[in-house]
Amino acid sequence: MDKRRFLRAGLAASAAAVSVPALAQASPNVRWRIASSFPKSLDTIYGGAEVLARRVGQITGGKFQISVHAAGELMPAFGVVDAVQGGSIECAHTASYYFVGKSKTFGFETTLPFGMNQRQQNAWMVHGGGLALVRDFLRDFNIVSFPGGNTGVQMGGWFRKEIKSLADLKGLKMRIPGIGGEVMARLGAVPQNIPGGDIYPALEKGTIDAAEWVGPYDDEKLGFYKIAPHYYYPGWWESNSMYSFYVNTKTWEALPKDYQAAFEAAAAEANSDMMAEYDFKNPAALRRLVGSGVKLHAYPLPLMKAAQDAAFDLYREEADKNPSFKKIYESWSKFRGEVMLWHRFAEHTYANFVYNNPPSKT
Repeated sequence: MDKRRFLRAGLAASAAAVSVPALAQASPNVRWRIASSFPKSLDTIYGGAEVLARRVGQITGGKFQISVHAAGELMPAFGVVDAVQGGSIECAHTASYYFVGKSKTFGFETTLPFGMNQRQQNAWMVHGGGLALVRDFLRDFNIVSFPGGNTGVQMGGWFRKEIKSLADLKGLKMRIPGIGGEVMARLGAVPQNIPGGDIYPALEKGTIDAAEWVGPYDDEKLGFYKIAPHYYYPGWWESNSMYSFYVNTKTWEALPKDYQAAFEAAAAEANSDMMAEYDFKNPAALRRLVGSGVKLHAYPLPLMKAAQDAAFDLYREEADKNPSFKKIYESWSKFRGEVMLWHRFAEHTYANFVYNNPPSKT
């Protein structure tokens, strides 16, 4: 080898030695785990975490990999907040209202009874300051939150017997979590907080008399109609149901900025994708349920009015004693009033017409 070839080879080797570690430093291999609060059988909700994990991997060229674990694999469904807070897992996919036992302020991120619909909730969270307020509250739990899916307005649950009046709720044992459960308790029911995968056995054994979950697609999969044939609507306690990705704060801050951007983009995709999937799957599922003998019922109007009054009484009482609840409630309540005024004119008027006046020819 002549001198010039030797020098060129040496320079190339030196450049390679410098560039490889520099490249590795710029794009590190990162491995996270997501602990879901949902079983794999609930493919649409559980699938929200899979959408996130897949897109993060695609955006980062496989450098940032996230494995998704169903409820019970790493920890119980309702253990995920403690696990993220303590740093034993990097991320969770859950519904914030499962944790109102820690503070009722957790309820805002998922939904409050007689709250906003999916579009309105998104608007409040993304542009109305809701997400900033939620994140400020969650800072004490070492958690950073990202919207991670939505079911839209849910159905009102499955009952063994028909509910004709408020009196029929007295002593009724119903699976219903969060603040919705507390409102039901004020109406005389006995709420139970049971993970999704455990609801059917509880109905089957008679541990509970009624249960709510999501809507036709998921409810059909879980088989509630086989035991409790009376299917009520609407799910006034979940006018939308926003799910969340919870990330440990220190873990998030240690993540490279481009990986943070990938995670945020993937979470936003999962948030919109879940709603679209439910809107696609629910109509056919409802037809199948009715075809199998399910009896659809609207909640009696006096019950709805009593429930709404009880809900807002609860909010005012909680705001008087809970500063974190009051802070977010003021924003939520103001935005709710303004956005519903707008939707009342355009959205509601249009929907009311087309739902009640089908075209004479299609």
